[in-house]
Amino acid sequence: MSAGLKTLTSLYPVGEIVFFRSVFALIPLLIWLSWQGDLINAIRTDNIPGHFLRGLIGTSGMYLGFAALAYLPLHDTIAIGYASPLIVVILAALLLKEKVRAYRWTAVGIGFVGVLIMLSPYLRLNPLSGGGQSLGAFFALVGAFCSAGATIQVRRLTMTERTGAIVFYFFILASGLSLLTLPLGWKPPPLSDLLFFVLVGTLGGIGQILLTQSYRYADTSILAPFEYTTMIWALLLGWFVFGDLPTAAVMIGAAIVAGTGLFIVWRERRLGLERAKELETAAQRPGG
Repeated sequence: MSAGLKTLTSLYPVGEIVFFRSVFALIPLLIWLSWQGDLINAIRTDNIPGHFLRGLIGTSGMYLGFAALAYLPLHDTIAIGYASPLIVVILAALLLKEKVRAYRWTAVGIGFVGVLIMLSPYLRLNPLSGGGQSLGAFFALVGAFCSAGATIQVRRLTMTERTGAIVFYFFILASGLSLLTLPLGWKPPPLSDLLFFVLVGTLGGIGQILLTQSYRYADTSILAPFEYTTMIWALLLGWFVFGDLPTAAVMIGAAIVAGTGLFIVWRERRLGLERAKELETAAQRPGG
């Protein structure tokens, strides 16, 4: 999806891209809900304010992420976005009261060092003074904060809302908010580009469904590190499609961030096995 979006950002305004991405993402969602046979009930909700907050934060992150793709290579944009899972761990502890132990806090701290290394080629006190790439890096970093905030709000919504409702109202709100940019000069896409918009939106819709479903089965801070696997695809697509190769700073920083993410996953799995063993031992005791 991101590779397709990078191609489109050179041709169309960001607001128009957000609109088509969101509208066409409804295609896989409605097919999935119809296949489940519960379309009407799936989109029922009693928490419109919660959906609006998620939509506002998520759409802001989408705008910033798409804008970053217009200025930066694909893999750099993806790599800087890796700050989001680290921010999610912090927000999950502060807002969701998830228990984050010392090992994970240490990993988050090391991860932010990796993020700073990735940002080092673009760091400027004034992003506007460093040219387009510095501005793109700024967009990507602020977008990562928005993405983390949206993740936390999704986690909250999954406690009471169905997956279909969460995804449906997000795409509806994103489409509506993007229409506000219509006066800024949209371009009617030819059929070939329209089909490309359909492809990008469909991929985005499928990804959103799977991501939202995943929050029902594991803590946010455990799921977040799996986002690091996107770097593999970003490197391959950036190389073969756009002819871009990452800088040493981006590779080193991304390796540090991904390494801390994998450590978090390994550490939490080990603690989970230890807790399960303790519960099993306690149950086997007399009167347990």
